[in-house]
Amino acid sequence: MSRAATVYDVADRAGVSIATVSRVLRSPDAVRPVTRERVLDAVTALGYVPSGSARGLAERRTGVLGLYFPGFDAAEDAPPLDALSAARADAPPFAVVREETQAETERSSMLFLDEVLRGAELEAWKQGFVLMVGVGRDDPDRSTVRDMAGRVDGLVVLASSVPDDVLARLARRIPVVVLSGPPRGDHYDHVTVSNAEAMAELTRHVLTQVGGGPLAFLAGPPDSPDGLQRWEGFAAAVTAAGRSVSDVVVLRGDFTRGSGRAAARRLVDSGVPEAVVAANDQMALGVLDVFRDAGIGVPDEVLVTGFDGIDAAALAHPPLTTIRQPMIDLGRAAVQVLARRLEHADADPVVARLPLQILLRESSRRPS
Repeated sequence: MSRAATVYDVADRAGVSIATVSRVLRSPDAVRPVTRERVLDAVTALGYVPSGSARGLAERRTGVLGLYFPGFDAAEDAPPLDALSAARADAPPFAVVREETQAETERSSMLFLDEVLRGAELEAWKQGFVLMVGVGRDDPDRSTVRDMAGRVDGLVVLASSVPDDVLARLARRIPVVVLSGPPRGDHYDHVTVSNAEAMAELTRHVLTQVGGGPLAFLAGPPDSPDGLQRWEGFAAAVTAAGRSVSDVVVLRGDFTRGSGRAAARRLVDSGVPEAVVAANDQMALGVLDVFRDAGIGVPDEVLVTGFDGIDAAALAHPPLTTIRQPMIDLGRAAVQVLARRLEHADADPVVARLPLQILLRESSRRPS
């Protein structure tokens, strides 16, 4: 490999100072067009790539933002992969598989996190940053997020994915934005949604469609702030309607479709309620799977609702009533808030609360 071109090489070829080269690469509109074109021609001819590490040393910035998620997917369950074997000339180009049963292994709530990640990556690019993603698989001492904190200018973390004491230590070094979940008297910037209020409104709709029979609530993991808020909204609406929360059949899942199926099987065995309000779409879709196989009509016999607004909810049979989160915008907003914090370190903490949409579809509409 030949020696990599430097900023001095570009400046010499273009006949300008290194400061002018820097201005062209950073603020091209601030440089006269003829000079700008000469510098860009030199950059192209030499194949010059600016040194991020050198720029970071000069500015005391890395130009990288971090996004940390808990480890929803189990790495040990991933099938083996030999990429070098796949590169052999005699490697088969495809395989035909007759899939007769629905697989139970799933990507859980990554459907939600994938969209958040897309939004964060898009906004990081627009803001001139690179995004580093960390996943805390089997990370009891949070070494992954601590290692990330030493490599980025700021960090976005999913609520409750990092213990409070660890998060407080990280926040002394770099700005932190907490995504989802309500502020808890801390001094972090937050990006969130009104889980409780939206779930209460959806529950009021469900109550207008049912009689006085039993209701079921399919809750998420006990350590999920979003899941807790959704239960609180549901419970508030039930109580306001003059019904007792103690009469509600409460089942718990882990936000996966498989856990929704398991909960629905218990309901089939013990007695199907008038409505099942699930804390997310994936679990609600699992409920629809089991009810369909058991011949239980939705919405004729039981209503089902979800939360998140993933694409699969609209494609379900029947289409699933849900609350759509602005998933991409959550990622974008988190990066915007973090970029603001980097420029205004002493500004008051902000809580950006993005609006939700309640999508009333066939699964919650009792036929007249």
